[in-house]
Amino acid sequence: QYEIVLTGVSGTALQKNVSVGSPTKVELTCKLDENSNLKNPQVTWKRGSETISHTSKTQNSWTIQVTISDSSQLGSYSCILKGEVEVSATFHLQVPKIEGKERPVITYEGDVAVMVCKTENAPMAWTWYMTNGTELVAINPSSHTNKFRIKRQSASVNRLEILKLTKEDIGVYWCEAAFRLGSSKRRFELKVLSITAPLKPFVAVVAEVVILVTTIALYEVYSKKKEKGEREFDQIEQL
Repeated sequence: QYEIVLTGVSGTALQKNVSVGSPTKVELTCKLDENSNLKNPQVTWKRGSETISHTSKTQNSWTIQVTISDSSQLGSYSCILKGEVEVSATFHLQVPKIEGKERPVITYEGDVAVMVCKTENAPMAWTWYMTNGTELVAINPSSHTNKFRIKRQSASVNRLEILKLTKEDIGVYWCEAAFRLGSSKRRFELKVLSITAPLKPFVAVVAEVVILVTTIALYEVYSKKKEKGEREFDQIEQL
């Protein structure tokens, strides 16, 4: 059962994501806030652009029951309340998404890269892929025991480890969670830096310091020679 409460403020369009991994029945309810000034609205339910009827109604709430047997029943279900103003709410029924932000995994040659995928619902199976041009190639740890390890930390958490990193490991990797109603993927970008990469800023700073010290030393030598030359010129004038 999922519910969205509408305040009745003009132009309000609320949304809620509903994760559905396996066949089930879902109740979706639009409820009007008891303090709303919107009275006796005309209520329409839609699945995409198709109008459907609600299965139950109370004074301030309207409910539909959706039977999800396959992926074709997934999608957006909306209720539109019309009165003095119009407000709406939309439920997005979808396969569970893989949690986490898509950000590069950055590590160094010889180290281990770790990628973790997590879902709200436990999938039937996990699969990891590496990108070869435009194709996705499934990773089989048993064929590359010295390179890959896949660990199922729990039913809803899966982990890929890439060992002894080299520049050849740079690229895009994917994890896929398979559910009875479909699958979800998450993208990882792996960047492998050379061991000397962290030293570059330090070397740059040292170089700047050396240049600065050398410039100061040369200036002092030049100043002393100039001062010595001026003294000798004064002595010649006196003579």
